[in-house]
Amino acid sequence: MTTATASPAAVAHRRRRRNLAWLRGVAIAAVCLVFALPVVWMFAAAFKTNVQVTDPSVGLFFSPTLDNFRAVLGDSEIPRAMMNSLIVGAISTALSAVIAVPAAWAVGRFRMYRTGSLILIARIVPAVSLLVPWYYLFARAGLVGSYTVLVLSHMFVSVPLILWIMISFFERLPVELEEAARTDGLSAFGAFWRIALPLAAPGTATASLLAFVFSWNNFMFALVFADESTQTVPVTMFNFISYAGTDWGGLMAAATLMSVPVVLAAVLGQRYLVAGLTAGATKS
Repeated sequence: MTTATASPAAVAHRRRRRNLAWLRGVAIAAVCLVFALPVVWMFAAAFKTNVQVTDPSVGLFFSPTLDNFRAVLGDSEIPRAMMNSLIVGAISTALSAVIAVPAAWAVGRFRMYRTGSLILIARIVPAVSLLVPWYYLFARAGLVGSYTVLVLSHMFVSVPLILWIMISFFERLPVELEEAARTDGLSAFGAFWRIALPLAAPGTATASLLAFVFSWNNFMFALVFADESTQTVPVTMFNFISYAGTDWGGLMAAATLMSVPVVLAAVLGQRYLVAGLTAGATKS
């Protein structure tokens, strides 16, 4: 049916749909612009001198310089701090996933919601309220200043985070597949390992990525528990701020370098997330 022969109601309906689609596009563009502007400013400031950064008349059109990146990569502690952040983030995320994913499967499959609620308390309690007793206990154990204390403190948040993301994911998986595996002779853990875990790969990747981002960006734990050799990037970036002034160019260059691993992890992980979401069985 063409537009000429369509009823007035159908024509009005199509017009409303076009208008709504246009409004959605405008709204999405506005939101993307709001979130992108600080990132664009940070990236541009990384290639400016301190005078250009603080000059409102200098916008996005200027003569770029690489001096900030040379200073950050050559004369600062940022490269070592990025390696520390990578070590702490990777180890804490991996250990948290090993603990939280099977726990989430057990809570979701066997309806152990009271146990899950107790674990959630660790996510609700402000971590700053635990810093003093943590520091006392870790200092008595001789762990302050080591990677171990940073990994353990990050796991305190990462484990409940992954757990509660994965509980709902396991609940949406078809239980009939695990029941069929149990009928074929697999144990409960065998059904989880061979059936549920592969199907839960997209959720595991998403939860692990969020836990890694938390660990990478965390400032408070490293400020209290790390020493000069184990400082992570957020703490080391404060070296660009002094009583006399702020090295804005160096700070923005360091912030740009700090953003690269997280962006790469999100971009590379997205490919596997989309592939995982289209694999396996679906629940009717």
